[in-house]
Amino acid sequence: MALNNSDVDLNNGILSIRQSKFGKSRFVPLADSTRAALVKYAKQRDKLCLHPRSEAFLISERGQRLQGCAARRTFARISCAVGVRPATGTRRIGRGPRLQDFRHCFATRKLIEWYRAGLDVGRELPKLATYLGHVDVAHTYWYLEAVPELLQLATDRLGAHRLGDQQ
Repeated sequence: MALNNSDVDLNNGILSIRQSKFGKSRFVPLADSTRAALVKYAKQRDKLCLHPRSEAFLISERGQRLQGCAARRTFARISCAVGVRPATGTRRIGRGPRLQDFRHCFATRKLIEWYRAGLDVGRELPKLATYLGHVDVAHTYWYLEAVPELLQLATDRLGAHRLGDQQ
């Protein structure tokens, strides 16, 4: 939400994250599909809002910086509309995935990808911690979900190491 236009390099597909939680700054590379989606968003945004009131990359209909609560509420409504989140029938917008759950899913999927590739996950974890903006890899562990595939891959790797130690 804190990204300014100058923080978003859509030509090279890099976000500049400045002074995030714990005062860390970092560059975050974007997947081509994400870069393409942000290019599309920026074109539409510029067409709909000729005179924004903010240098923010993500803006409201009034041209002001998009607030986190508005983004979360919009995501919840869209999730209900497409059936990902069941509506509760009350003032609440239902229970289901939240925006921050994407970070958890990303972290877990990255570990699965590394296990499948045969990489040393312990050596790769500091990269993931840096990408997520964590000052310590211990904070990254909170983002990992105990999904069956990850648990099986970790168990298989541990079993292979134990067999190697016994020989």
